[in-house]
Amino acid sequence: MNSYLMDAKPTYSKLRAGFLKSAQKHNAQLRHFKHPLKGMDGEDLYTDVAVWAKPETKKWLAVISGTHGVEGYYGSMCQTEYIENVAALAQEGKVGVVLIHLINPWGTSWKRRVNEDNIDLNRNYLDFNQPLPQNAYYETLHNLFVKEAANGPARQKSNEQWAEKTREIGHTVLMNHLGAGQYLHQDGLYFGGFKPSWSNTTLRAIMGEFLADCTDAICLDLHTGAGAYGHPMLMAIAEREYPGIHDAQRIYGAWLYTVLTGASHTTDTGISAAATGYTSQAMVDLMVGKRFCQLVVECGTYDGEKVGHDALLNDHFLHLCGNLQGEEFEKTKDKLLEFFFPTDRDWRELVWVRTRQIFDRALADLLER
Repeated sequence: MNSYLMDAKPTYSKLRAGFLKSAQKHNAQLRHFKHPLKGMDGEDLYTDVAVWAKPETKKWLAVISGTHGVEGYYGSMCQTEYIENVAALAQEGKVGVVLIHLINPWGTSWKRRVNEDNIDLNRNYLDFNQPLPQNAYYETLHNLFVKEAANGPARQKSNEQWAEKTREIGHTVLMNHLGAGQYLHQDGLYFGGFKPSWSNTTLRAIMGEFLADCTDAICLDLHTGAGAYGHPMLMAIAEREYPGIHDAQRIYGAWLYTVLTGASHTTDTGISAAATGYTSQAMVDLMVGKRFCQLVVECGTYDGEKVGHDALLNDHFLHLCGNLQGEEFEKTKDKLLEFFFPTDRDWRELVWVRTRQIFDRALADLLER
């Protein structure tokens, strides 16, 4: 693997430079979508799109990284490593490949799971002209995540109340309720937004530009943070069964987890089955009438109950209170990045190898259709 992908202190700028260098070396068509805000180091931010395709290509593999910004370090690693494979394949002209690099560049740069508006993008892909989902259970917990609960005795009390809730119903059930998302409190956790985000509209524009007239496509959205350490889960996530799930079951067999989402649904995969607004469902809706399969790769890291919740909450409070420099800020960012992109070289190599296998199977199936 490229040495910079093993960097213990990766940055958005390093990821972008490595991706563009490899894409240019292998003659990609490149499109750049500039984000309106600056990054953590004052850098310009972009979602970059690299494409390998002949004119009139009808079959496509699409790969998205960085939906949850800090998880984009893994996604970028895999996209960059895979460029040499897809560039060689693209010469044959049978399948086009589009790599959507860091769809939430602000979150990647600032090492945050959310975007610039504290939006969890996997709660943002819904119709804002319709009544928004209600999460009554979240309302009972919101006071634990407000600015006033960030420090001192108030933080200790908040932690105690969280521990009590965990003992009462269990961490998995609690996180399923919490992770279902909410659309009232921009200062809270798992906020879905009041309108479509920049990343939402940009992803829709990219899909419309490159895949609008395709006949067949497989799309993979790359994530980390849920599941067993070093285990990349492959999931089909949707509100209901659709033909692409059966294609995925045929292609991947027992590797595939199917998660059907809904208000009362649960799953043991580590994600929330009760959530609405998933990227996956938006892509399925966009591709109606085509032979299409939307999949998620979710790579397990550390224990979410013991490590992940505290790392996310500490980061949430830092930004809520505006503490965006100094030793505490650096330590918090380092811990959050470690949770979502472990420095363990074996972890990185393992998840890359398994992700490459998933890419390879998708491309082989598209070639055979």
